[in-house]
Amino acid sequence: MTTLLLLVSIAEDHKALLHERFRVIDAPDAPRRAAAIAAHADEIELVLTNGATGFRADEIAALPRLKLLAAQGAGYENLDVAAARARGIPVCNGAGTNDDCVADHTLALLLASVRALPQQGAAVRAGLWRDALPLYPQFGGRRLGIVGLGGIGRKIARRAEAFGMVIGYHNRRPRDDAGTATWFDSPLSLAAWADDLVVATPGGAGTKHLVNAAVLHALGPGGHVVNIARGSCVDTEALAAALRAGAIAGAALDVYEGEPSPPQALLALDNVILTPHVAGWSPQAIRATVVNFIANVDALARGDALLTPV
Repeated sequence: MTTLLLLVSIAEDHKALLHERFRVIDAPDAPRRAAAIAAHADEIELVLTNGATGFRADEIAALPRLKLLAAQGAGYENLDVAAARARGIPVCNGAGTNDDCVADHTLALLLASVRALPQQGAAVRAGLWRDALPLYPQFGGRRLGIVGLGGIGRKIARRAEAFGMVIGYHNRRPRDDAGTATWFDSPLSLAAWADDLVVATPGGAGTKHLVNAAVLHALGPGGHVVNIARGSCVDTEALAAALRAGAIAGAALDVYEGEPSPPQALLALDNVILTPHVAGWSPQAIRATVVNFIANVDALARGDALLTPV
């Protein structure tokens, strides 16, 4: 039976799909990961990780029988793809498997932030009624800027359009499949146009602090920022400063710098919504990532092209 090194935590019913096909070595933390590689280096043929957890060049070099390196979700920023390719080891990801779930969560965060749902819930518990509260805007006619109009970004755009929002986006180049969305050549110009900003770009060094103090101030005092990409894409200290100063109205983050540790600079702010990197997590989405991984393994065994190559 083919040996799989599993570096991510998944529910037992989804893990059962892997156990049906592979000998699974569970190593969801650094000590077990190091021990598994040391003890089973000559046996491991498959590695399933994710973008945040990654897989290093020295670990790739330590596995002489490695045949496939896979990221569970779409992100693969911490996988050493160059080292794998230098060994002739194919790399795949889970592109498309959790796009709907992430897009759903994004709109939930945006709605909750723009409509101030946590603040209004706190007001009710404090005995306040609506006459004592400010009016919060509706979505219709608001301009939504999306940083990164990939598969997830396009699904976010379609959902936002259903609410009557007007869509703009920033990619390195305009997309032919962007529909009525307007392209902007920088996050700064997009933020200056937008009422709200969603960050849906890949992580990595090239997008570190793409949303910085200048972008936040360009968004303006009525603006809301949602980040479902990677924590590194948003400058946490700049975001905290902008929120404290009223330079923007609110933020809703599923990802943040230093996770899983909570972002200390944001915890005391009542106009911040935080969720623990679960935008892409649902029973359907996680099952789809596992099924996609198995399908890529099968394609490799047949000599066919990978379904979702990196």
